Amino acid sequence: MLLKIKYLFNKELQVGNKDSQMEWRSQCPISSALDVIGDKWSLLVIRDLIIHGERTYSQLLDSAEHISTNILASRLELLTFFKVIERTNPVGSRNNAFKLTKAGLALKPAIESLAKWSGKYLQEFHENIVQLR
Repeated sequence: MLLKIKYLFNKELQVGNKDSQMEWRSQCPISSALDVIGDKWSLLVIRDLIIHGERTYSQLLDSAEHISTNILASRLELLTFFKVIERTNPVGSRNNAFKLTKAGLALKPAIESLAKWSGKYLQEFHENIVQLR
């Protein structure tokens, strides 16, 4: 099955074909990571899976940021393709769920650092921001 995923700036990535090629912005490892996880929605999906563990599509859709169904589906396919997350089938459920892979779990310190940085340096601009301890 060949899927086209719109990601970051409306680029399309064909997924499902072992010969799929992604248009990387550069050889820089930070730029390459941002090509995969650098948009708002991918990071929020990863955040929710770090905080809550395994989640169904509906649970991810119910996040406070109100992600649209097409964006969520696109990000789940992208993150699955790059093995940041994987589909699971929870016991007693007919619906697929998603959980972080080893690669996804390795992002936890980076996500925590972003949250701490935001709480420390954005508080003067966003008075209701939640502080992590």
